[in-house]
Amino acid sequence: MAEISTHKHKNSRGLFSTLIHLKGNPRACVYTEPLWGIPFNLYAPFVTVYMYALGVLDTQIGLLLSIGMVFQVGAAILGGIVTDKLGRRLTTIIFDTLSWSIPALIWAFAQNFWWFLAATMFNSLWQITNNSWNCLLVEDCDESIMVNVYTWVHISGLVAVFFAPISAFFVEQFSMVRTVRVLYLFTFISMTAKFIILFLATTETEVGIRRKKETAHLKMSSLLLEYGSVVKRILKAPHTLFLIAFLVLYNIGSIVTSNFFGLYITINLGIADHFLAIFPMIRAAIILGFMLLLQDRFNRFPFKRMLVLGLFLFITANILLITAPEANILYLFSYVIAEAFAFTLVSPRRDSLMVWFVDKEERARVNGVIYVLMIGFSIPFGWISGYLSSLNRILPFVLNIGIYTLCLLMVLRTSYLDEHSETAESAEAVLES
Repeated sequence: MAEISTHKHKNSRGLFSTLIHLKGNPRACVYTEPLWGIPFNLYAPFVTVYMYALGVLDTQIGLLLSIGMVFQVGAAILGGIVTDKLGRRLTTIIFDTLSWSIPALIWAFAQNFWWFLAATMFNSLWQITNNSWNCLLVEDCDESIMVNVYTWVHISGLVAVFFAPISAFFVEQFSMVRTVRVLYLFTFISMTAKFIILFLATTETEVGIRRKKETAHLKMSSLLLEYGSVVKRILKAPHTLFLIAFLVLYNIGSIVTSNFFGLYITINLGIADHFLAIFPMIRAAIILGFMLLLQDRFNRFPFKRMLVLGLFLFITANILLITAPEANILYLFSYVIAEAFAFTLVSPRRDSLMVWFVDKEERARVNGVIYVLMIGFSIPFGWISGYLSSLNRILPFVLNIGIYTLCLLMVLRTSYLDEHSETAESAEAVLES
């Protein structure tokens, strides 16, 4: 594992300046992201309620999550190898289509658990394109603007806020199941268009060209064996172990929230189905406002301090959720506000850690191993959260409180994010080895 660079990267650009001056692959990745983000954010609030309406039980939803993560482990193992052999661009368009376009069609016509199982298996391949797309985004990008670039990636996905009332209207006027089926068909069209445009608008990265040449005559089996040395180097690097632990905890918390919030508020708190589109709209509006108006200012504060604040807000949000009275929409808004602010503080910084803590020459393989470990440790929590929800739908969010508390304590105790070593304003390296 290469040493973490300790030279300073002066970040002289603000958020808007970064967007205007983006060029090449980062520009193409960021500018096309709404074609993926809009449909995803439109159907995402209804996913578990849609499955429940088609006869899929809480425990089966949890089982699908765990099965999906098992397949994701396999995809993540192959992700680095495939990305190196095929190149970042070709890998991205092939596996984006397999992991998003095809499942969208299956979801649109789903009838029972088995349809969702088939879609889950295809969708699990997104771990391959997650690797290749991130390489395409960052490998030719100035590291000093990484927080800003990932901020714009998140913003691009959140433009769905302007379309959320449309899905809420159709759910209320027609039915949730019929509306979600149409949303999945729209997802197929929009995402497929995005994948084609991205392929045409990008070029292979410098690192990608080198890795294609280096692996051209190597068999997949020999490349898989090389993972042993990569794993050893990762396990010997304390800062990478910290990163993996942080990603595992954050991933578990995200799994619980995204899959069981809708069931909890509609079935236990008595909130109407169409409001499932309103809450993400408010959340997205808050995140957009924060990122566009306040993110630059918060970037001036120490990196570690902002992570701590964000994790504390995640804990607060889950406490607000489990104490929410029935049919009280205004109270639930307090949860949405706290969770939205937490997301804006934590997510771009989490993504930046993946750049700062990973050797750029080995990014594809190291990222692949990190994703394998992250998903592998998360696998049991799909079933666990589903089982907890079947007992009491509050319990998954109690689990979340414990997870975010552990994550917060870990960040507080680490020496790799000392406040004097990193601020987003100066964009210095996180670790001095």
